[in-house]
Amino acid sequence: MTSEAPRPLRADARRNREKILDAAVRVFTAEGLDTHLDRIAKAAGVGSGTLYRNFPTREALIEAVYRNEVAHLCDAAPALLAQQPPEAALRAWTRLFLDYVTAKYGMIDALRAIAATGNNPYGHSRELIQAALTALMDACAAAGVIRSDIPATDIFAALEGIALTSAGAEHRPRAERLLDLTLDGLAVRP
Repeated sequence: MTSEAPRPLRADARRNREKILDAAVRVFTAEGLDTHLDRIAKAAGVGSGTLYRNFPTREALIEAVYRNEVAHLCDAAPALLAQQPPEAALRAWTRLFLDYVTAKYGMIDALRAIAATGNNPYGHSRELIQAALTALMDACAAAGVIRSDIPATDIFAALEGIALTSAGAEHRPRAERLLDLTLDGLAVRP
């Protein structure tokens, strides 16, 4: 028995799915995970049927939002490197990492509940994020702007620590100062 690959989404269906995921992040962040899903459909500019066709359950939507946020974060690394010098790209990416963690922080209880059912919403997210950070750090090291003796795993641990202690919009200025302090510690000294 052969397994058929799922058919790719039509362009309009793909756009609707993206609009739903983007709206879900905004609405979940602002109103919490218990918000009515019709509110998300309205914010996305789609009908409830479109939302439920894409995400039949709240858990499916939350998991998709989380995976989508991981993908956006990881996809940003090569895009930033193409647009900016490596050090600026790394700094910009760390701000996106804070955005990602803030969104994840708001979903943490739901993600844990999904994990408790046997689904793993986290999958390979840690490895994907670490690979994106490694690419940014390698580019910075190759440009001679950061030390090459600090492994990306250490900086990832520092980013996680900053995010855990400073998650939430009210702590954003502190988190950004801590990011700058961490990144300044990577700089090559003459």
